[in-house]
Amino acid sequence: MKLDQQVISILKDKIKLIQTGKNAIYLVGPIKLPVNLYDETVTFQWYCWLNCDEVYQDIEKIVEKLSSINLAEMQQSSVLVYGNFNDGDDAIIRMHSICHTGDIFGSKRCDCGYQLKQSMKIIVEHGTGALFYLANHEGRGIGLFSKAMAYLLQENGYDTVDANYALGFVNDSGNYDDAIHVLQTLRSKPVTLITNNPKKLEALKQSGLPVNARKPLWGDVSEYNKNYLQTKIARSGHLNEEGTCCND
Repeated sequence: MKLDQQVISILKDKIKLIQTGKNAIYLVGPIKLPVNLYDETVTFQWYCWLNCDEVYQDIEKIVEKLSSINLAEMQQSSVLVYGNFNDGDDAIIRMHSICHTGDIFGSKRCDCGYQLKQSMKIIVEHGTGALFYLANHEGRGIGLFSKAMAYLLQENGYDTVDANYALGFVNDSGNYDDAIHVLQTLRSKPVTLITNNPKKLEALKQSGLPVNARKPLWGDVSEYNKNYLQTKIARSGHLNEEGTCCND
C-alpha cells in the first residue's frame, strides 16, 4: 500500500520510535481526548504504544506492517497525559493494570474501576500528571479467560492468590518495562506515584527514574471486595497505612 503524502505529513511527527535493544516501541500521539470524568468534561492528551520485534524508521513501512496484521486481536497500552507533563516540576502518575470486569463493567469484586477513575480525578486536581493504562496486565498478567476461571475458584473458597497458583500461574507477573520506557520518553523530572503496590514503586526506582513520593489509593470497600483487598495486603504485600483499607 502506497500512503498518500497528506497522510504521511499528518503522521510523521506523531509517531515516535523508542528503541529497546533489538526491539521497538512505537508511540503515537498526542491526541486530544475529551473524557467524561464524574459528569465533567476533561481533556487529556492521549498516547498509545505498541511493542514490536522489528524496527522501522520509515512511516510508510510502519503503517504497511501494521495493516498486514490484526491488531484488534492484540492489546495495546495507553497513557493519558494532563497538564504540562513534559516540563512541569511536580507531576503525579498512576500505572494502572487493565481490569476488564472492573474498569468496563464496574464490577464490585475488586477496586480497580474505582482506582482508575479516582486516579484520573487526582491527576486533574493536581494539575499535571499521567495515567498509564497497561493492557497486558489483566488478572495480574494471566489474561481475561484465565481470570474468569480464577473467579470460579474464588467462588469456591480460594483467595485471589491461591486461585492463580492453582491454575499454574504466579501471583503477579506484571511487567512495567515498556511503560517505563514511554515515561522516560515523555518526562525526565521526578514524579509522585499513585499506588498501594510496592512492586510498581520498586520498578520505577530500579529503572533510575526519580520518584518524589508515593500516594496511596484505597476506597470503595464493600462486602464484595473486602476479602480481596485484605488478601492484597496480607499476601501480595500491598501497603496499608493507618487503617485506610478494609476496617470494620
